[in-house]
Amino acid sequence: MESFWEKILIYGGVTFFLVGVIYIYIRKLRRESKIVEEKIKIAKEDGLHEPVSLHPVVDVNSCIQSGACIRACPEHDILGIRNGKATVINASRCVGHGACFHACPTQAITLYIGTEKRGVDLPHVNQYFESNVKGISIAGEMGGMGLIKNAVEQGRQAVNNLVRGINTKNTSDYDLIVVGAGPAGISATLEAKRLKLRTLTLEQDTLGGTVFTFPRAKIVMTSPMDIPLHGKVKLYETSKTELLELWETVLTKNEIAILENHKVERITKYENGFGLECSNGKKFTTQRILLAIGRRGTPRKLNVPGEDLHKVYYRLLEPELISDKDILVVGGGDSAIESVLLLAPQNRVSLSYRKETFSRLKSKNKQKLDEAIAQQTINVILNSSVQSIEENTVTIKIDGKEELKLNNDLVYIFAGGELPTDFLKNAGIEITTKFGEAILKHEKR
Repeated sequence: MESFWEKILIYGGVTFFLVGVIYIYIRKLRRESKIVEEKIKIAKEDGLHEPVSLHPVVDVNSCIQSGACIRACPEHDILGIRNGKATVINASRCVGHGACFHACPTQAITLYIGTEKRGVDLPHVNQYFESNVKGISIAGEMGGMGLIKNAVEQGRQAVNNLVRGINTKNTSDYDLIVVGAGPAGISATLEAKRLKLRTLTLEQDTLGGTVFTFPRAKIVMTSPMDIPLHGKVKLYETSKTELLELWETVLTKNEIAILENHKVERITKYENGFGLECSNGKKFTTQRILLAIGRRGTPRKLNVPGEDLHKVYYRLLEPELISDKDILVVGGGDSAIESVLLLAPQNRVSLSYRKETFSRLKSKNKQKLDEAIAQQTINVILNSSVQSIEENTVTIKIDGKEELKLNNDLVYIFAGGELPTDFLKNAGIEITTKFGEAILKHEKR
């Protein structure tokens, strides 16, 4: 009899303990869900909930609430757990790192470009990175994948795919011409060297492509990647300078030269290949072309009086050399904010943004911006637009009514860039608008 009651007490105690644990766990889930719901509410109010470009989509039927996607994301509050499933909070702040995609143990995450309502223009590319024009491939940012690690991988894969069509008896100058020396272009060039292809790489500016245009001190968020002819490198928070030095070292070691300041103006299709004509008049022929150029082919201008003055720039290269100046920065994206933060300590900086709130900013930039505003080290002018730029001043209109004139020495405009649509169309490449299309997804087994 005593044994019976002892068992009752033991089993009852264990059951009570388990019930208590489950109760505490459920309360914890509910509390965390409420926090995430509140964040989503704030994101919607701030216009950050809807995605702008590349973003994760969660398959709730496959999600097991591991939280791996949240821990892997280098940004903050892009994803959260609500009602036991991962969900998107600030979709417009997603910059397409892809870390969540790779971290999910159940492959429940797919990266999409565009939404049902908001389309994104991209050139047509198949699963082998080839455009609708046979012989022209596209990799990197223009194909919708701007993250350095993914761009590097795409450049390598694209070359491996196109090499199968190379004819060793072709009389063209080159087997492959790579247009663009950013992450995808450099990776493609190295892979082509490994495969012993006759390769030429053309860059309209300088080595690094879009990365080169970052301010010198800017931190480039990246992750471990496999560079052809070099091997795996582990990079997490690396400066622009360090990243460019790495690429220069790898290229020099493998005796590869990039033709800088060679902007390709026109591509002509021939029977056995292509002809490329550069803005400096030089011409080349090749069997295959890999376009690894950025989406922002040309900086978007404000089209206001005085924009052609010598003091107007569209990128910030050496902020440490600029001091004691009255500066206006125009824009509300990460490039504009980072430039403001780099210039503010030694200059008098104003920031003009056409909207009421900032959206799609990296969390670190948003935090630093809020701190700078609180400390009054920068002058932020929201709901404003530049009306004209003069030799020593700029005129800004606020709320479409009031005009404000500021003393000014320099103007930096970060209004994005325009897809080189005409260049692509002249080459015969089709441009399509993606309305919520999967760019990176797991293959079904």
